Amino acid sequence: MTQWVILVENPKDFPNAETPHKVITTRDYLSRAQLFAGARPNLINLARSYNYQSEGYYCSLLAEARGQRILPSAESMLELGGRLLYAHALPDLEDVLNKCAHRLDHPPTEAFDLLICFNAANLPDYDRLAREIFDWFRYPIIEVSIEVASGSADGEPALLKIKRIRARTIDKLEDDEITFLHDSLRNHTKREWRSPKQKTPADWSLAVLYDPKEDLPPSSFDTLKRFARVAAKMNIDVEPITKKDMNRLVEFDALFIRETTSINNHTYQFARRAAQEGMPVIDDPVSMIRCTNKIYLNELLSANDVATPKTMMITHPKDIEQAVEFLGLPMVVKIPDGSFSRGVHKADSLAKLRKLIDQMFEDTDLILAQEFMPTELDWRVGVLGGEPLFACQYFMAKKHWQIIQHKPDGSAIAGGFKTFAVEDTPPHIIDIGLRAANLIGSGLYGVDIKENGGGAYVIEVNDNPNLDHGVEDAALKDELWARLVRWFVTRLEQ
Repeated sequence: MTQWVILVENPKDFPNAETPHKVITTRDYLSRAQLFAGARPNLINLARSYNYQSEGYYCSLLAEARGQRILPSAESMLELGGRLLYAHALPDLEDVLNKCAHRLDHPPTEAFDLLICFNAANLPDYDRLAREIFDWFRYPIIEVSIEVASGSADGEPALLKIKRIRARTIDKLEDDEITFLHDSLRNHTKREWRSPKQKTPADWSLAVLYDPKEDLPPSSFDTLKRFARVAAKMNIDVEPITKKDMNRLVEFDALFIRETTSINNHTYQFARRAAQEGMPVIDDPVSMIRCTNKIYLNELLSANDVATPKTMMITHPKDIEQAVEFLGLPMVVKIPDGSFSRGVHKADSLAKLRKLIDQMFEDTDLILAQEFMPTELDWRVGVLGGEPLFACQYFMAKKHWQIIQHKPDGSAIAGGFKTFAVEDTPPHIIDIGLRAANLIGSGLYGVDIKENGGGAYVIEVNDNPNLDHGVEDAALKDELWARLVRWFVTRLEQ
């Protein structure tokens, strides 16, 4: 990881002796464009003014032009320039504010100011609010003026409202506030306070989002540890994070999502935030949108002449007879956004099909119906950056028609597998896998393919394919993980 650098207008504002980080003046930074040539410092702008066209403003503006990360950004400076510019954030922030206050034995009854330095509040009971505000604005020092709204009834605590959010500058802080700033800075950067004698700083830092409680994760934790070991040899620091770490995302250079993705949960929020920060991310939000909905995916593949099983959308129970006539029985019916074989059912009879359709319409307005293609196995072609990464055969679970059989008790049974080197995989399987994946983007994808009657048919494209040690990496071994690391490094260097 790269170094932290503090920018100040007056060296007395933040003496070098009070921090292990480099401290330079804003004027030096502005006038010496080559000061950090070839390096990627993390800059913290503690100028005495963030006003438009001030030295502090130009430091942040030029940092972005020089490809360096800085807190706050020029965009954030403008956003806190007036209430109308940050009003969009207030509903969420006030919701968190009141949740913090209502947990107190004695919620506030009078207006007060809250000082937030990085992601900590000078009143610890409001640290959650501090994390949310830092996540929105990325300021080193913020003051929040809070007022008590009138109109509470029935003994309920009065609602708190945010009257104003404004930047504070270091020259306006009292002694105790300066101490709090130093402590907050220390906590914010402590993951990078390493002695060079103990460890050479990594070139880049990569966050891996995972869920330690997920039953069927796309990568096991042991697999992620192996990935981290390979990355470390390439001088890349890998750190696992969970959904609670959204406020820490900006500490990293890139994001690798290794839990089951959904547009409706935090995985999309992480991907979206990473993309907004310009971070390389797998899975990127556009790929998630395109892959997680099977109806969109079927339209995309069909429009680009990629072979798929015969498919029909069911929008109303009255469509059932037409579907049976077109697709026959047995028939496969799917909810639009299922994963890991969830939400995918087979109907062997008209009565079962009607029952399934009625149940599924309780949760979705559209259902995808496909012809049933009985096979002993499914192919999956892994594609990374437009190039084939791996090829696997996944065999059906015993006495079941899918590779994963979900039991009523929540457990799951999977069939066996066989991994191939890409060059040993039938060319037509690789070809259709690449054609399908490249319609989505240039990230990491797993294309599920069935062979039937001599042809190859794409079942779906996964934005979050399984990658487990001993399975998908059985042919390439550690080279698979090295290629993933190089995908991130290439984009970071660009």
